[in-house]
Amino acid sequence: MPLKFELGPGRMIGGSNPCFIIAEIGQNHQGDIEIAKKMIKMAKDCGADCAKFQKSELEYKFNKRALERPYNSKHSWGKTYGDHKRHLEFSHEQYRELQKYAKGVGIFFTASGMDEMAVDFLDELDVPFFKVASCDANNFPYLELTAKKGRPMVISSGMQSMATMRRVYQTVKEHNQKFTILQCTSAYPLDPEDVNLRVIAEYQKEFPDIPIGYSGHERGISITVAAVAMGAKVVERHVTLDKSWKGNDHEASLEPSELTELVRAIRLVERAQGTGVKQMLPCEKACHDKLGKSVVAKVVIPKGTVLSMDMLGVKVGEPRGISPEDMGQLLGKAITEDVEEDGSITPRMVDGYNNKG
Repeated sequence: MPLKFELGPGRMIGGSNPCFIIAEIGQNHQGDIEIAKKMIKMAKDCGADCAKFQKSELEYKFNKRALERPYNSKHSWGKTYGDHKRHLEFSHEQYRELQKYAKGVGIFFTASGMDEMAVDFLDELDVPFFKVASCDANNFPYLELTAKKGRPMVISSGMQSMATMRRVYQTVKEHNQKFTILQCTSAYPLDPEDVNLRVIAEYQKEFPDIPIGYSGHERGISITVAAVAMGAKVVERHVTLDKSWKGNDHEASLEPSELTELVRAIRLVERAQGTGVKQMLPCEKACHDKLGKSVVAKVVIPKGTVLSMDMLGVKVGEPRGISPEDMGQLLGKAITEDVEEDGSITPRMVDGYNNKG
């Protein structure tokens, strides 16, 4: 199983590769293809890696009664839920138009396939990867069908248990080695108390051979940045041009200025992650030269004296002397020249001192 793999042509995820940032446009485009294009361009301009939509073949996603039920919400685009969803659903031809636009802009383009027929269409569209929405994470026939198509998969895990996610992992792994699981809580907007970022660490332990990510529905960017600091290799956030627009997702979405700041903050955190090797760095040398402490003489120490702890102290010394961490090596060794009180004790003054440099 690859801990890193190519999610889109030329773009690796996992390992030391930059976090892959998905701008989830979803259905925040109001059913208007020109707004959708503006949002694709916005995602690119803000620095996201991918613009993502949601594709449904409504008669395969919903049964007849679900489509016919009245929908009286303030967010409704029609009298029934079916009318509402049909207003927001782009045709196959419109998807091709959006894909072409995204390619011209220079950003990856994909969608969540919200049913098996939508997945078939997205496969035909040749998207770089499939996104599995949380509502399908426990839909095992769907997962198997999608995994068998061989494209990389990004799987959200809202509304699921760890036991279910273990089964998801095994089901997908049997057919497809290139996938990532995102910690997610399905509430819009999401309260911080329900984010449960620690699941990222649990997923990293449970599934150590795949990249782990985060799909967030909270307000603001801080929690998503924290997810990256915890090791999220893919992040997904809903985006909008205006949070006051009609639609349930806008309140939990990022406007352009927020998305720009999220990308900036993620890239900053990545720079700060480092190698994990603890050592004194070149940038610390000036501070070390100025404030680093040395072993000094508490009293006058005549030449030939055998050193004991009561003779030695630690201060910022000039010239720089032996490091305090090596003080124990000096005990029982003879001093080779007279040392004044408060003077630095340097390596050449101690007989047999093994100077580590």
